Amino acid sequence: MSTPQRPAASRPGRRRADVATRTRPSRSVVLRALLALAAVAAVAAVVLGAIALSGGGAGTDAPDGGSAGSGASPSGASPEAGDAGAAGSAATGDAPVAPRPATGACYALTYAEAVAATTEAAPVACRGDHTARTVAVGALPLVVDGHLLAVDSARARAAPAQRCPDRVADFLGGSRDDLRLSMLRAVWFSPTLAQADRGADWFRCDVVALAGDEQLAPLEGRLAGVLARPAGAAYAVCGTAEPGTAGFERVVCSRPHRWRAVSVVELDGRRYPGEAAVREAGQAPCEAAGRAEAADPLDFRWGWEWPTRAQWEAGTTWGLCWVPDPA
Repeated sequence: MSTPQRPAASRPGRRRADVATRTRPSRSVVLRALLALAAVAAVAAVVLGAIALSGGGAGTDAPDGGSAGSGASPSGASPEAGDAGAAGSAATGDAPVAPRPATGACYALTYAEAVAATTEAAPVACRGDHTARTVAVGALPLVVDGHLLAVDSARARAAPAQRCPDRVADFLGGSRDDLRLSMLRAVWFSPTLAQADRGADWFRCDVVALAGDEQLAPLEGRLAGVLARPAGAAYAVCGTAEPGTAGFERVVCSRPHRWRAVSVVELDGRRYPGEAAVREAGQAPCEAAGRAEAADPLDFRWGWEWPTRAQWEAGTTWGLCWVPDPA
């Protein structure tokens, strides 16, 4: 699955009116901010994606309006045609077939469990406390050109890394920028070797929300299409202090915060333009974003957070504009 890593440098700015409406920007402070996305185990990706599913009752996102709780089984076929299969492939000997995960199931995972490649955590009731929801289940490509692949082979592990981000994004709704401005992330799991020995051939795509540095936030309410609804604001990206200062930590906006990310600046080029270029690229758009959010267009503050070279090479070719939000 994908793992958050520590990223981008940031630069605060301020614009004030003084004599003859001249303006004076503040000094810049370069500091590493917290929590960007990248890949783990040789799979680099800015994680975000998924399959659109209809939501269930309060606190659920099970397909066909059903609720998924502890021990729930999938209601119908897997969401993507071609990925559906039996509960598992034939197990060897007399060992019971390993159960297939249920789309719409909920789990109370820790951060460490969420960034692991496999999990044996049991589902919990979705109306109770939980930190992960399964939005799609598919079949691993374990037979290629007539040859059986190991469940932990590079090709098998690449399948969920390629499919889960898009499925989670589609499930959450909204635009690509809405997803980038949220703390919702795609994570994925494949069977353990012991589960594979019992016939497991699936991969599982879950959505989680980062609360802060190496912390998960509880998931609440209906998540299907949440980024296209006002409820998505609870999962937005906020900061505990001005970006670029020592007290800054990226947190979900449902937690106490003082700054909020408000827009995305897409950067051009296949190669990293260099720090000076990316630093300069966001100044004008982020100043404009700060002015648009300010009560006084002649006296406002704003911040620009840009990607590092490592983040760029992992697919993060964009940065964030920040404004004060002492909520």
